[in-house]
Amino acid sequence: MKTFGVVITIPEPHAAILRAAREEAGDPEAHTNPPHVTVVAPVSIDPEEMRAVEDHLADALRGVAPFRMRLRGTGTFRPVTPVVFVAVAEGIAGCEEIERRVRCGPLALELRFPYHPHVTIAAEVDDEALDRSFEGLAHFEADFTVDAVNLYELTDAGWSLRRAYALTA
Repeated sequence: MKTFGVVITIPEPHAAILRAAREEAGDPEAHTNPPHVTVVAPVSIDPEEMRAVEDHLADALRGVAPFRMRLRGTGTFRPVTPVVFVAVAEGIAGCEEIERRVRCGPLALELRFPYHPHVTIAAEVDDEALDRSFEGLAHFEADFTVDAVNLYELTDAGWSLRRAYALTA
């Protein structure tokens, strides 16, 4: 079994700012996990089934148009989970459409929590680091066009891009 995730990767120069915030918080995944909005959280898949998953993603994303995303401010999932994130202020409907389209067939997985598009900037760190992250990016804003959804594979070196699916409708 190998571990895969489906995400919307945050482009530069915004990714560098978000990565630096995660590093500053002491988040253990700061160096191995590129800034992103999760579509399908990490899932273990038999390598023999990957062709079906890749075909499913290509079919599910066909007809999806690029859309504008705006990230603005911070939020948290505390006290339920120790996570601070940058909020998706515009583009939620696009994220939800993508998530709905891909979370079926071979990716019909049960969710632990309802889908909530966001960009994690601190997780699994102490309360002081979470507070600093929350305050540190409270005024952060970024605007960009989402024109691809990416399939990442977890390797010994961290998350590695396996395939990008262009949004072209």
